[in-house]
Amino acid sequence: MHIRDLTQYLAELSENNNRAWFVMNKPRYDILRAEFLAVVVKLIADITKFDPAVAGCNPKKALFRINRDMRFSHHKIPYKTHFSAAITASGLKKPSQGGGPAYYFHINETGTLLIAAGEYMPPAERLRAIRQHIIADADGFAKLLKNRTLKTNFGDLQQEGRLTRPPKGFDADSPHIEHIKLKSFIVWKEIDIRQKIPTDLGKDLATAFKQSQALVQWLRQAGA
Repeated sequence: MHIRDLTQYLAELSENNNRAWFVMNKPRYDILRAEFLAVVVKLIADITKFDPAVAGCNPKKALFRINRDMRFSHHKIPYKTHFSAAITASGLKKPSQGGGPAYYFHINETGTLLIAAGEYMPPAERLRAIRQHIIADADGFAKLLKNRTLKTNFGDLQQEGRLTRPPKGFDADSPHIEHIKLKSFIVWKEIDIRQKIPTDLGKDLATAFKQSQALVQWLRQAGA
């Protein structure tokens, strides 16, 4: 896809985030959206080679809408300034829908490519299932945390949003209690693609997602 055109469009959108500008530039949006969809179509096929569970993921449903949900937002700007997609085995991309672990990426107006995997802010019932799975599979979780491929390419699980105390129903001396306090179980990395445009974005993403597969697979076992 034409990444430079996409980042330029998103940069202009961030400066003109209103319906009139969006409508006038709708042909640009439609072309870029189609190109982004093509990347996701090929990406699902590539991920399926090492993770067959995502084979049934609908590419169109994997894409997030550019329209923002302003119902509960203090910032009344109508459009997101990034293109994003989440590929899951369930085909449901939102945690609130019970989508489960996802391979996620987005490109924003500053030319930042974010690549992530896991579950970001899952709903309460799902979060409890993950925490219980940590207790039930303490050794497996310890092995996951030490996974060399995951750590080398993504580092440790993101630590933001941690509770200060153990969640209800979990003892302070439970194994991996500091990780049980987490509200998200996700890894991510950011890449500045303004200076060096990827020659094959889909291939780079597939490689990164394969490196994060251990986390996705472990999370799928929670509540299974």
